[in-house]
Amino acid sequence: MDGMDEIVQEFVIESHENLDQLDRDLVALEQSPGSRELLSSIFRTIHTIKGTSGFLAFGRLESVAHVGENLLSRLRDGVQEMTPGTTDVLLAMVDVIRELLETIERTGAEGEVPVDTVVARVTAVIEGTSESAPTAEPAAEATAPTLVDVAATEKKPARKRAPRAKVATAEVEVEVTAVVAEPVAEVAVEVPTAVAAVAAEAEPGEAPARRSATESSIRVDVDLLDSLMRLVGELVLTRNQVVRSAATQTDVALVRATQRLNLITTELQESVMKTRMQPIDNLWSKLPRVVRDLSNQLGKQVVLEMHGKETELDRTLLEAVKDPLTHLVRNAVDHGVETPEIRTAGGKPATGVLGLKAYHEGGHVVVEVTDDGAGIDPEIIGRIAVKRGLVTTDQLDRMRREEILDLLFRPGFSTAAAVTNVSGRGVGMDVVRTNIEKIGGMVDVESAVGKGTTWRLTIPLTLAIVQALTVECAGERYAIPQVAVHELVSVDTTGPGVEYVAGAPVYRLRGRLLPLVRMDDALGVGGRENTGPIFLAVVQADGRRFGMVVDRVLNTEEIVVKPLSSRLKGAGVYAGATILGDGRVALILDVQALARRTQLAAEAVAAVEAETEAKVEGTATDTVRLLVASVGDRRVAVPLDSVTRLEDFPLSAVEHVGHREVVQYRGEIMPLVRLGRLLGSYDEAPGESLPVVVYSERGRSVALAVDRIVDIIDGNVDARSDLDDSGLIGSAVIQKKVTEMLDVRQAILAADPRFFESADVHVGAEV
Repeated sequence: MDGMDEIVQEFVIESHENLDQLDRDLVALEQSPGSRELLSSIFRTIHTIKGTSGFLAFGRLESVAHVGENLLSRLRDGVQEMTPGTTDVLLAMVDVIRELLETIERTGAEGEVPVDTVVARVTAVIEGTSESAPTAEPAAEATAPTLVDVAATEKKPARKRAPRAKVATAEVEVEVTAVVAEPVAEVAVEVPTAVAAVAAEAEPGEAPARRSATESSIRVDVDLLDSLMRLVGELVLTRNQVVRSAATQTDVALVRATQRLNLITTELQESVMKTRMQPIDNLWSKLPRVVRDLSNQLGKQVVLEMHGKETELDRTLLEAVKDPLTHLVRNAVDHGVETPEIRTAGGKPATGVLGLKAYHEGGHVVVEVTDDGAGIDPEIIGRIAVKRGLVTTDQLDRMRREEILDLLFRPGFSTAAAVTNVSGRGVGMDVVRTNIEKIGGMVDVESAVGKGTTWRLTIPLTLAIVQALTVECAGERYAIPQVAVHELVSVDTTGPGVEYVAGAPVYRLRGRLLPLVRMDDALGVGGRENTGPIFLAVVQADGRRFGMVVDRVLNTEEIVVKPLSSRLKGAGVYAGATILGDGRVALILDVQALARRTQLAAEAVAAVEAETEAKVEGTATDTVRLLVASVGDRRVAVPLDSVTRLEDFPLSAVEHVGHREVVQYRGEIMPLVRLGRLLGSYDEAPGESLPVVVYSERGRSVALAVDRIVDIIDGNVDARSDLDDSGLIGSAVIQKKVTEMLDVRQAILAADPRFFESADVHVGAEV
């Protein structure tokens, strides 16, 4: 359905609702002819129908509504008095409008519905020549009122007026045609189309009538939807508690009932969320005008292309994204796309292309704003940043390209040479990032000089229920929104651990130094002495990654976000609170505020990155980034770029679809393959849980189950061998041990044979 069809359908639905109200108001007005409130309400309704029908080029409908509006205007202004005959004429007008709407709904056009008669009747009332007498219609007119025949005859009937009958709150005239000369009578009743449709539905053997637009939709108060969402949130909390308790039980019936409850709750949650969802096209529909006006003002030629406008987003988030997205579009036209002269001189088409793209990815909505303009030159950004005092020359020399581009989000930064009514005041990109991060989203930018720029917004589907990682610090539990978490790292204190650069704690993660933040210090709570491994949650905030040191990593689960009291809001590091599956309350961390509160020194971070670059340049070229796992008594390596996430499922969570094993994962059924069986190792390690490596791409996921996650390796391969076997692509000596290299593609196909048919993805088979 295109945009115009949607507008027409919405017009039909609203107009039907308004006509039902008109029927009631006109009958009430007949009892209280002096009610200015009723007259004003009726006038506004007809005026709205007239205006919209004119916009949609429904000429017949507009003419009927226009003459009715004239009569109502005279009644409202006291020029003419309300009489029963006037009510008859207005109700007849309503019936004709309803018939026109039904024809429009069926065919998309007005058809041949007769309107001259009712227009003449209303005009006669206005002119005072008549009030209710209808003009005779030709007997053979094809569009005569529907006739319901009781008996048939060849005799010409004599017509007589029957009493008035009430049908669906509207008064209609019923004409009875009788045959005098024959004992078998024919009774033909003129009825509105709606009544005829009801009679047709009652015929046995007939196919059910198509449901109208009005019948297929209802209007629900937004407060009711919000209340329903809160109740579903409470149900999700209860579901989490039941699932947590059932995991320790051995009662098979209870476990199955719990799994069923989990599935139904998830489906109910998704259904309720859909009621709050609106297509992003509701927001995009205003942008073509913005692009047109701004490009004309700047003397540029820009065409707007939109893809994924049917992608849906929570209405609250849609409103929050409106201003940031509009600013990005204006910025792309102003700063991104060049003038036709410059584009032509550079070998580009004179008309620039601005693209909007929206799609779902990993439980979030990604919105991209792309232009094929001049791109962003890091050297220019760096010079402006130094000139404005945002960084020093020494700091700039140590910054990577990504960090330089991130300066665009600094308050007060602008590349405009002069302040105009379009841009140049240095208020914009920092506000864009702040507003998106307030709703738990992220903003990043990619650019190539001379080719264009892409701004990418990653937005949660809803703010009410989110995926979160629960961790423990100083005996208390905290939740971190999963959109901010990139990976989890366990650091063995007996090996290389925390280092210090310029006084800042860092950890060398795969050859790159990662700044650290101790969670107990940042929150001002007493930590514990670490005698075992150190756990790092690698998160991203303000365009920079850093590691949060926590005491324990617990699990991931869906949480219901609860608002904070005013006292806790003042702390500035919490985004809300939730109730976990075990019934305990956990505070939700505001990762962005926490990063700013810890005051990560720019100089220290720059020094860290400079040292990292030096280390990377000095490393050997034959390096690997692998996840090493144990499968039986074998070591198996998986390329790290084929790992989306590591999870740990209880064995009770493994279910079956046919002969395949599956697990429920983030609202979807994820196929699972045990690498031990795939590789021919049947000596699987016993245990109550199942570690899995999750690979996801474009909305599909598979789980590769192992016995144990051993380590993440970022180092040299000492030796290689192309000796392979089923499920392998070879072997290598890593950390002085022979390690088999997994054929990831074959493993994925073993779990989901159709994985690559519906997702245009390619997994590298070589390391």
